[in-house]
Amino acid sequence: MGQEANEVRLTRSVIVAAPRQQVWDLVVTPEGIDHELRPVLSMTMPARHRGKTVDTVPVGVPLGRAWLRLAGLVPVDFDHLQLVSVEPPHRFHERSWMLSARVWEHRRSLEDLGEGRTRVTDELTMVPRVPLPAPARAVVRRGLDALFAHRHRRLRARLAAEAPEKAH
Repeated sequence: MGQEANEVRLTRSVIVAAPRQQVWDLVVTPEGIDHELRPVLSMTMPARHRGKTVDTVPVGVPLGRAWLRLAGLVPVDFDHLQLVSVEPPHRFHERSWMLSARVWEHRRSLEDLGEGRTRVTDELTMVPRVPLPAPARAVVRRGLDALFAHRHRRLRARLAAEAPEKAH
C-alpha cells in the first residue's frame, strides 16, 4: 500500500467571535494549544523551545519532541515538530513526524470575517506508520475529526468567555 493510499485527511472550520489578531495571539501559544486539547490530551513544547510560540520558533528546522499526554498525565505519543511556514496572523503550516505517524501535516488558517469574527480552518494529513485497511483508516479519521471538533469547541468557548461585555 502506497503512502497516498494510507493517508488520512480532514478539513474542519469554526467561526469564533474574536478578531483575527486576538485568535492568532492565542492559538500560537503553548498554553492556547494545550487549552484546546484539554482535558483529553496535553502537549508540551520541545524542551529547548519552552516559553516560545509558533511564531517565534525557527521555521524549516526540526524543533524537537513535543510530548502528547493522555489526560495531561500519561505519555501516548510525541510529535517531532517542524514548521514549514508561518505567516502571522494568517496561517501556519507544520509538517512533522510522530511515533504513530510517518507524516503529520497540519495547516491552520485564520480568515478575518469582519465584525470581530474569524474563521479558523484546520487541514490535516496524517500517514500512519503502518499500512491500515480502509475500515481502520475510517476509524482513525473519525477519531481525528472528533479531536479537532473538540479543539474548535474549546477555542470558541474560551474566546466567548474572554469577550468584553457588549453594551446594550
